[in-house]
Amino acid sequence: MVAIFTGSGTLDYLGTFSAAVFDGAKERLVELPWMQGKVAASGDYLNEMALPNFYFHLTHAYAILRHNGVDLGKMDFLGSVTFRDK
Repeated sequence: MVAIFTGSGTLDYLGTFSAAVFDGAKERLVELPWMQGKVAASGDYLNEMALPNFYFHLTHAYAILRHNGVDLGKMDFLGSVTFRDK
């Protein structure tokens, strides 16, 4: 799985999914091994567990890199911002 995190490898990995695998995703329930007998709605899992966990690890990796002298700034973390005319 490490290969999916290297540049075009991510896009290659995502390209292996068809639209059909996402059919009904909104109604799916997520079972977690450490919460036996409990389930989470897919949207709740995404918003309350997966995304916060992703940003937790991203933020810490960013902080460790900055602490070790890597020249990163706020825009490296935020990425591109789309601005529009009023």
